[in-house]
Amino acid sequence: MNLNDKIFSRLIWIVSAVVLVVVVILKLVPPPQTKPDFIYMLPHIIGGINATCSALLVLSLIFIKQKNIKAHKTTNVITFMLSAVFLIFYILFHLYEKDTKYGDVDHNGIISAAELAAVGVNRYIYFFILITHILLAIVVLPLILISFLRGFNMQVEKHKRIVRWAYPVWLYVAVTGVIVYLMISPYYNF
Repeated sequence: MNLNDKIFSRLIWIVSAVVLVVVVILKLVPPPQTKPDFIYMLPHIIGGINATCSALLVLSLIFIKQKNIKAHKTTNVITFMLSAVFLIFYILFHLYEKDTKYGDVDHNGIISAAELAAVGVNRYIYFFILITHILLAIVVLPLILISFLRGFNMQVEKHKRIVRWAYPVWLYVAVTGVIVYLMISPYYNF
């Protein structure tokens, strides 16, 4: 590992840790009293970004299987940039809005017995998908950054070794992001 690799490796772990700390802090601090109007569009945009990233990740795999490295790289750069926009929008949204409760039909922040009964087993399915999505999103960020750096620097063998793990996790996180959005969107209070 040369000096640049060491510097970028440290930077990747620092960025990953900072993102995790920021997301945890967002859960702990109360939201500002006033909210910009565009905040309520962000979950829909975030869901669209996740859907787009899911499709682009599949396209990227198709391109590399076809040995179309240029299209593979371009697709990955676009997916990487969209993921960065997703992260910014996610942080911005959760700065102003706290978690929406699955099943909270009347939007009062409390799940009544009737609301709980209405959603039934779907609530457990939602939480399983959400928890695996969150945990794997934490794990995948440094993997994405490392694989992106290795691919960009044409360290093909090192790139392949990490992508073997990063790709399926990233695809799972992107797809489950769409599923979580579709499942929770009826309960948004806006």
